[in-house]
Amino acid sequence: MAKRKAETRRPTDAEFVILRALWDLGSATVREVYDHLNQRKEIGYTTVLKLMQIMTEKGLLEKDASTRPQIYQAADAKETTQENLVKDLAQRAFGGSAGSLVLQALNIDSANAEELREIRELLNSLEKKGGGNE
Repeated sequence: MAKRKAETRRPTDAEFVILRALWDLGSATVREVYDHLNQRKEIGYTTVLKLMQIMTEKGLLEKDASTRPQIYQAADAKETTQENLVKDLAQRAFGGSAGSLVLQALNIDSANAEELREIRELLNSLEKKGGGNE
C-alpha cells in the first residue's frame, strides 16, 4: 500500500499520546506501549490496541507483522510530524506567515534561555542564507 501524504494524516490528541510513546521507545509491541503509557495515566489495553490498529490504517504507524507479537513504529520521525503540523497551522491560521506564527507562539509561552539561544542561532543562520525560504 502506498504511503499517504503526511498532511492527510493529522493525528488526534489520543493518537499523539501513542506517537509520543513510540518516539520514546523507538519501536514496540502493543503491550510495551500500553505499559509505557500506564506509567503516567491509566489506560485500557484494548483502547491502546484499537488506536494502534486505526493509526496503522491511517498510515501513522507501521507494523512488522512477520513477528509475534507484532512490532510497531511511528511512520514518520517526530521532527517530520512536527514540521508538517506547523506548516499546516501556519497555512490555516496565519495565512502562511511563519513570522506571525512564531511571534504568536512566543507571546503565549515565554521561551527559556536555552530556547532563546537556539532561536537566535536559527535567525542568524537564516539571515546568512538570505532570509530563509525565498
